[in-house]
Amino acid sequence: MPANKSGPAPKKKKGRRGRLVALTVVLLLVAGIGFGAYWGVSTVRASFPETTGSLKLPGLTDPVDVVRDANGIPQIYADTDEDLFRAQGYVQAQDRFWEMDVRRHMTAGRLSEMFGKSQVKTDAFLRTLGWHEVAQKEYDTKLSASTKKYLQAYSAGVNAYLKDHQGSALSLEYAALGFTGDYKPEAWTPVDSVAWLKAMAWDLRGNMQDEIDRALMTSRFTQKQIDELYPGYPYQRNRPIVDGGSVDPATKEFDPKGTPSGGTSTGTGTGTGTGTGTGAGTGTPTGSGTGAPRGTVRGATAGVQAQLSSLSSTLEQVPALLGPNGNGIGSNSWVVSGEHTTTGKPLLANDPHLAPQMPSLWYQMGLHCRTTSPKCNYDVAGFTFSGMPGVVIGHNQDISWGMTNLGADVTDLYLEKINADGYLYDGKQQPFVTRQETIKVAGGDSQKITVRSTNNGPIVSDRDDELTNVGKDAPVADGAPDRGDGYAVSLRWTALDPGKSMDAVFELNRAKDWAGFRKAAADFEVPSQNLIYADTKGNIGYQAPGQIPIRGKGDGSYPSPGWDPAYQWKGSIPQSALPYEYNPKRGFIVTANQAVTNEKYPYLITRDWGYGARSQRINDLIESKIKDGGKVSTDDMQTFQKDNSSEIARLLTPYLTKIDIKDKYVRDAQQLLNGWDFTQEPDSAAAAYFNAVWRNTLKLAFGNKMPKELRVQGQCLYVRPASDTGPADDQNKLVRECGERAGDTAQPDGGDRWYEVVRKILDDPNNAWWKTEDRPGHPGLKNRDQLLAQAMKDARYELTSKLGKNIDHWTWGRLHQMDLTNQTLGKDGPGFLKDLLNRGPWNLGGGEAAVDATGWNASGGYKVTWVPSMRMVVNLADLDKSRWINLTGASGHAYHAHYYDQTDKWAKGELLPWAFSEDAVKKAGKDTLTLSP
Repeated sequence: MPANKSGPAPKKKKGRRGRLVALTVVLLLVAGIGFGAYWGVSTVRASFPETTGSLKLPGLTDPVDVVRDANGIPQIYADTDEDLFRAQGYVQAQDRFWEMDVRRHMTAGRLSEMFGKSQVKTDAFLRTLGWHEVAQKEYDTKLSASTKKYLQAYSAGVNAYLKDHQGSALSLEYAALGFTGDYKPEAWTPVDSVAWLKAMAWDLRGNMQDEIDRALMTSRFTQKQIDELYPGYPYQRNRPIVDGGSVDPATKEFDPKGTPSGGTSTGTGTGTGTGTGTGAGTGTPTGSGTGAPRGTVRGATAGVQAQLSSLSSTLEQVPALLGPNGNGIGSNSWVVSGEHTTTGKPLLANDPHLAPQMPSLWYQMGLHCRTTSPKCNYDVAGFTFSGMPGVVIGHNQDISWGMTNLGADVTDLYLEKINADGYLYDGKQQPFVTRQETIKVAGGDSQKITVRSTNNGPIVSDRDDELTNVGKDAPVADGAPDRGDGYAVSLRWTALDPGKSMDAVFELNRAKDWAGFRKAAADFEVPSQNLIYADTKGNIGYQAPGQIPIRGKGDGSYPSPGWDPAYQWKGSIPQSALPYEYNPKRGFIVTANQAVTNEKYPYLITRDWGYGARSQRINDLIESKIKDGGKVSTDDMQTFQKDNSSEIARLLTPYLTKIDIKDKYVRDAQQLLNGWDFTQEPDSAAAAYFNAVWRNTLKLAFGNKMPKELRVQGQCLYVRPASDTGPADDQNKLVRECGERAGDTAQPDGGDRWYEVVRKILDDPNNAWWKTEDRPGHPGLKNRDQLLAQAMKDARYELTSKLGKNIDHWTWGRLHQMDLTNQTLGKDGPGFLKDLLNRGPWNLGGGEAAVDATGWNASGGYKVTWVPSMRMVVNLADLDKSRWINLTGASGHAYHAHYYDQTDKWAKGELLPWAFSEDAVKKAGKDTLTLSP
């Protein structure tokens, strides 16, 4: 049974909590825990920031005020830009320096300096990618002089705090780290801030995992079968962001009111790779599959298969700051014109879907010039990241903006024919570009690595010893280079080219109108995000920004042959050609990771969109509200954010309820679905049962047929070898094969891609996907209804083991729980440290691909793996009536009053008042700290 049956206990009063902390620490000491060092209440509280009175901050021109509200959210008031960002650095270091320090070590590939040899492999991979090196180039060659000044001022503020705070005075985690070494944080630099954008871009890198997965599937499935598992986007059912529009072939300018000239995305090949021939197997989803091209790109067996599998495993070890990369990474945002709102001005909502973690990735704050002028340009508030100046999402006095992941395909894997000296390109041997890296290891010897790069990018397969001699049996096509010892894998990625995204953050913060917003968007090169817009004059808009490659041959769906010039990138989609809308006739804009525009758009952005389940639900909610002249209120926007309706339940349940179940024990559970409204409230027994049925349906129809590289680690099955081409009924050839993929990235994950897969076969009861293979003692299932009946039976017994026999006691929330975990010592530290740093669980409603996107992976279980990491609703008629909330709280210090004081409200869908004007901020203020020169 889950440990938490009814949600987290209510928060205790502050005084009682302090006593509990003291008692906990004393008990730990008595028990002999704590590495023999004395940990008292003073250690726990040593890092709590000063929030009242006056402190010196060297380098300021004039005094700066930091006003914090009842939730500890800071609003900073200054007279110059540099003073503003210097104070921002100081304040963020007060609340979140441990998080900042770990993040910069991650982006620089230096985690081993903090955590020892366990992080060497991760560091080696990150050094190979070279995030910090690219960030340094951006700072040196791309960023504006004003951006550099702001970054320098921010760094000075952080370092002023570090000068007076060390060890436990910085954070409880440093006290723990002190038990294992003499680590001391070094000075913060502007490049540390810029490099954060590389980590953000990595987690939002698009379809790289899909590219790997499709290649790995070729050992089990035919090309036709793989295509069935990656269906096309349902343009006619789920509206793209931009309904129409066209690009002028001469000027390369997008016109949102233009009429497409016809055809589909051009400028790319078909993505068929270079190979032909057949793979192994029987041609049904229950066997190994036939017809997969045996080329250098597809039909990857043996060497290439092993190489891609190992690369996939390496990717899983890279810390995912935003969340598991894949279908769940996304966000919701929408904006409604004043024509359709109760306020008469636009309302804008945003909730990015990221990994639940402690503390939340977001940091709420306001940055205010007391008087805006050429020397002080900012009056902005919203959500930003600790370690980075400015505001990422929010509003200023004139405009508001939100972001969702555009999902552009900005990465390509290339197979490279290499030897000790170089790589093959266009029939000629080319030398590697190399650099040496030294990885320092806490408590151990430093390690040296050599990073090798081709014209396509760094060779990422170098970072695993198992890959040294793989690829000996890699299938090749006519004209491909001799396999030799196999092929290496390199990575082409837009984020490895220096850009100006840091400039864009400040440009957004000070933009006053649509023109200023679009100018800022043009500099937001990486990661590519959907940007929505509203202003106090009543305008709404959308802009797709980003550096999105134009390919030669291939469409980015599979690894490409690096030796063939035809597969090189040919530039980027012109900024002028990227889709946008301004005051569309329908009066609202929705972005939720669906297709940006229709299939007639002349450039390929990606073939791996989100499939639009969330976006279309939001469209439907808005349209149902405004039909017949209705108006959308701020309360409505908040209600929409908590909508937990399940599209797949609406689709599948009618089939489930019609199946004749003989077993009364299973039939009792089936009857939970009768009359269910498809909402996923935390106390819903029907939601619990349906989601268990969905999970087991996917497992039977697809999961058990996946290659081991995509199945959940430890899930062992008896299957036919991938290379077996013998009779399908020969059970003597079955071998035991265990899954290798982490639970939060395994397939099928149950996202809205799988909604489309199942939708296409639901009315085909004898489709091959519904059939399962005969195994000793387990005759195979022959059709849809048999499989669905088995899934309902399996779900009944699964929930009995997890929630008990009595279905009246079942609830979705008891299955679907969120834990908030400190991303370092809370995951891998001693048990008592985990108890000190982590919080939860919370029982949640919502679900996968619902608007209230509390995501879970159907292969891995029901645990919440991503969430609406913050929520905001901006009221452009009266900014002081806007609302916001964070997942945890302002503080990163365990046991601080604001460590997770917003979480209970967040879980209930509540929002906090968001004061913006100086009068409103002062009225809401509880603490004021003055920073003096």
